[in-house]
Amino acid sequence: MKWNIGRLLQRLTLGLMCVVGSAGVAAADEKTDKVVQDGGMVLIPAGPFVMGSDKEPTQDESTGVGTTKPWYLDEHPSHQVVLSAYSIGRYEVTDAQYRNFVAATGHAPPVLWGKNGFLLSLRLADIFQLDVDVLRRLVVKVFKLDMDTTKMDKPALLDAISARLHYLEKEPVTDVNWYDAQAYCSWAGERLPSEAEWEKAARGVEGNEFPWGNKWGNALSNSGEEMWDDGVAPVGSYPMDKSPSGVFDMAGNVSEWVQDWYQPYPGATFKSDAFGEKSKVLRGAAWGREGHYAMHQFERTAYRFFQDPNASLEDVGFRCAKDAGVVASTRP
Repeated sequence: MKWNIGRLLQRLTLGLMCVVGSAGVAAADEKTDKVVQDGGMVLIPAGPFVMGSDKEPTQDESTGVGTTKPWYLDEHPSHQVVLSAYSIGRYEVTDAQYRNFVAATGHAPPVLWGKNGFLLSLRLADIFQLDVDVLRRLVVKVFKLDMDTTKMDKPALLDAISARLHYLEKEPVTDVNWYDAQAYCSWAGERLPSEAEWEKAARGVEGNEFPWGNKWGNALSNSGEEMWDDGVAPVGSYPMDKSPSGVFDMAGNVSEWVQDWYQPYPGATFKSDAFGEKSKVLRGAAWGREGHYAMHQFERTAYRFFQDPNASLEDVGFRCAKDAGVVASTRP
């Protein structure tokens, strides 16, 4: 019998939230790398830091780039901000962590999961019941694995699917809008970081230009220079993309939602029609956003961007934060 893969996916995902139990998700999560599961949060001590910059754009930097806003001007002026102690995610929230949220709450999963096959990780028992011919088509058509399946038996096919799902578990969740990110953090007993909290965690009290220091270096982060099959890399794949506080992937991988509306800084003279309660701030560069092809300007710790909070993009994710005194959390 020949199966239509589209109909098969529809059948497997029909009534998804009604049949997925927390035990099944927990079993799948046991395969997630320990570095992700135990990543936890990093405590950022109370105190001041310098936020923003006073850098001025040059013609050389702006020529031929096609940016949607002037370089640096929305970072003006640099100013001191004093923050209370807080904790922030060591890594971006992963697919595996977000899957727990989807299974527990019935929240709509990212559309991307239907394209890359990760949605089927919520129906593993059903996948194991499929016959060899259907599994072969899943491997090629859904999971898009570049392998000759014609001579693979059922155990080999299931191993290939399991390996792919395990890999996806470690990637940052993307294709989520600001409200999705906020809902996840709230469910986890946490919240989105403020823009100031994100920047302090990225640059430290030393005021680093980049998370690792003040000198740009090639291939230190996932910023479009290197090619990953999914664009994004598993969290923590770049050991040098680490802030003074020990927070990873703040220069590259995915841009991240924060709490704030896109507004001018106190004392700013730069004006923009985008300012106001229209767009939420995104922080950090990504593997493909804006076609920036590894331009170091996007990876600076002071760099700001903005997006409609309803937008969901394949290179935008998030991490959570919480007040230093908050210890309750439901996320893994």
